[in-house]
Amino acid sequence: MLFYGFATYGNAGFMREQVCKYMCPYARFQSAMFDKDTLIISYDTERGEPRGPRTKTVDPSLLGFGACIDCNLCVQVCPTGIDIRKGLQYECIGCAACVDACDDVMDKMNYPRGLVRYDTQNGLSQHLSRTQLLRRVFRPRIIVYSIILALISLAVAFGIAMRSPFKVDVVRDRSSLARQVDDGYVENVYRLQIMNATESQQTYRVTADGLPGLTQTGAASLTLGPAEAHWTAVVLRIPPETAASAAPGAHQIHFTIERQKTPAESERSIREKSTFVVPR
Repeated sequence: MLFYGFATYGNAGFMREQVCKYMCPYARFQSAMFDKDTLIISYDTERGEPRGPRTKTVDPSLLGFGACIDCNLCVQVCPTGIDIRKGLQYECIGCAACVDACDDVMDKMNYPRGLVRYDTQNGLSQHLSRTQLLRRVFRPRIIVYSIILALISLAVAFGIAMRSPFKVDVVRDRSSLARQVDDGYVENVYRLQIMNATESQQTYRVTADGLPGLTQTGAASLTLGPAEAHWTAVVLRIPPETAASAAPGAHQIHFTIERQKTPAESERSIREKSTFVVPR
């Protein structure tokens, strides 16, 4: 609570607009994606200038003023502190707070809304209608961006659909690579970490293969709760005849970890490679 309270005060109470200007990536990459037909928050200079204060009963044309009464509310409500009347600026985060503030003032002055509005640079300079603006939507830049966004969305969906419902790490016992027990069997000890990535309880079965007569002691079955990870020890043994016929050194083996099938889910398995050391 203290950390998040301090972070919230630092961002929103102390640094404020500096967070949007220098820490938020939105203002940085949006400038590279803009063109003159991009819909942005715009100030209608022809309609608003020259600006100046007046009462709502005075005709602005008699004073030579535009629609802007220079109330500065658009600047006061801006989270980055910019003046939208100076044109497009990279600090703008597109929150449209200035649009709402200006429309409220226009309503009070009995002027038409839209002095600050969503428009394009070409729309303002060429006085394009809403229909003409919509016709410029399907241009090469937008089509390319749409294709890229669709590919990213498909990649994310594919990654979520194909992600493994559990993960496994196999770590050899570092205290003893191999040991020969009294009955002539050779043992190797392993530690397996099984991570349940689902939101339901799962049961896993552990088996090993790769050497003749390879047997397993330890946890052959393990039940994990939702999003739980657990370490378990597994001991693998080979009989004396296999140890005598096998060359000294490391031999490749495989662990197979199977998720037992449930009515709502299919059976999944992971096969992890490791080594079994036969002593000299």
